[in-house]
Amino acid sequence: MSSTILIIIGLGVYLIFYHLYGKYLQKSVVGVSNRETPAKRLYDGVDYVPANKYVLFGHHFASIAGAAPIVGPVIALAWGWLPALLWIWFGNVFIGAVHDYLSLMSSVRYDGHSIQWVAGRVIKKRTSYIFAWFIFFVLILVVAAFGAVLGIIFVKKAAVPTAYFLQIFFAVILGYIMYKLKWNFSISSLIAVIMLVVSIWAAVNYPFHASYQTWMIVFLIYIIIAAALPVNILLQPRDYMNAWLLVFGLVIGGISVLLAFKPMSIPATTMFSAPIIGGKPSPFWPTIPLIIACGSLSGFHALVGSGTTSKQLSEEIEGLFIGYGGMLTEGFLSTLVVLSIGIAGAGVIGTAKSSILANPVAFGKNYIHIMKASGGPVGLFAKSYATVVYMVLGIPKKFMALLAALWVASFAMTTLDTTNRLARYTFAEIMEPIKDKARGAYDFFTNKWVASFIPAAIGIALAWSGEWKLIWPAFGAANQMLASIALFTVSAWVMRVQKKPSWPIFSAAMFLWITVTAAMIWYLVVVAPSAIAKNPVQGWLLSIIMAVMILLNFMLMFDFSKPDKDINVAEESA
Repeated sequence: MSSTILIIIGLGVYLIFYHLYGKYLQKSVVGVSNRETPAKRLYDGVDYVPANKYVLFGHHFASIAGAAPIVGPVIALAWGWLPALLWIWFGNVFIGAVHDYLSLMSSVRYDGHSIQWVAGRVIKKRTSYIFAWFIFFVLILVVAAFGAVLGIIFVKKAAVPTAYFLQIFFAVILGYIMYKLKWNFSISSLIAVIMLVVSIWAAVNYPFHASYQTWMIVFLIYIIIAAALPVNILLQPRDYMNAWLLVFGLVIGGISVLLAFKPMSIPATTMFSAPIIGGKPSPFWPTIPLIIACGSLSGFHALVGSGTTSKQLSEEIEGLFIGYGGMLTEGFLSTLVVLSIGIAGAGVIGTAKSSILANPVAFGKNYIHIMKASGGPVGLFAKSYATVVYMVLGIPKKFMALLAALWVASFAMTTLDTTNRLARYTFAEIMEPIKDKARGAYDFFTNKWVASFIPAAIGIALAWSGEWKLIWPAFGAANQMLASIALFTVSAWVMRVQKKPSWPIFSAAMFLWITVTAAMIWYLVVVAPSAIAKNPVQGWLLSIIMAVMILLNFMLMFDFSKPDKDINVAEESA
């Protein structure tokens, strides 16, 4: 099938569901109004800071996207491009965008509190505490997965760290211009674009080489500092600057795929159980959410929406554009990844593999090795993307390949520091029970520097060996399970607080919960033993985290099945 037809179908699906389902949720379920948002009512200059909706979209999207919507779909092509696209599209419109929007808006109605806090208000009081522990483990796995992927990119593409750290420097300047000097938004945006161009030029001419372990230490220090700084000093301006990189990449890539008029050069389907996770035959169901992760849906988005975005939303009506629209934009990015490799993947892989490309089963069996030989997930995507853009628009491959790698790295680093900020919030909530009993210990552990260091140190320790192929599916499982739990929470909010029918949301949550629970048990039984044999420290740590999360998962499911009937569900800002 032509890539042009496929991208038109994808865009059509997104536009239709945004204007029909999205606006139905906005009007009939959430019932947006002109009430004052927490960002304005609780302004503190650190976390509660109202932002321009385009700036906030940039921060939100850069935080939720990370490397997952690129890395996940590339790996999933072992099952073929058709299953990958279907999971992305259906997951986006029926689960992901709904989850993101309602998580954001329920948090806004509860003074910007986290999704786990909301769960304690609409289900059971103890649910909040169990949920917080589950989320804390998820965030550690996010730091590990994205840290490992990012470290590999920095080593293989030495120009990328030059560009990224220049962007951090420029972001601080941009933040000063936007929030202290209060320059015109259009002028600030022009300056942001110029700074972005300068950082890319410097990257091409002055690459910076360092070892993988060196980058792990740098990441550790950086995400601790970034997690403790006020959001308008670094996060908002840096993410807004990154958004321009995203827009350029999406527009150029989208136009190129649309005008390519090329057939897909890799198999539509391969085999049901391709050897993907830990080299084991991995059945498409239930293991697909472990691989594609955020490209289809993501529980991490609920943490961003209720952790940082809800504290920066200026008007309730902007929530649909940022929450629902952000997830669909991420889905379009994943669609673009699949179609780019579908068009140019055969050429990147090489004619020497033509016999494998012609045999779907052989392709499925050998794809992971082929992908690794082509530069890994990021390398295969960057080369394929650059080839498609060069083929249609004539922009040099070397520049576009660097841009694609910088694209992945920028969003991965953004996710890293946002994750650590969220982990700081979550750890403070976990420490709440000792506040009155051991005030000294509580003050120590909730100190923003200590609370930032703990999750960062554990996550980077998991990533230290660079064995990302075992971390990735563990992160995917935890992330997707979090999405189902967040969906159960917003379903309860819709039913008990909004007094609206919640069965579509509950049904999606139940389907996802069954799928991911089965996948997590499969991972623990099939993959974990060989992981332990290969790398005992990492293998045991991942196995323990997964086992604890499965236990917490069933405890949470029990709470959702038997909510407290007399709990006070009134909204804070009602």
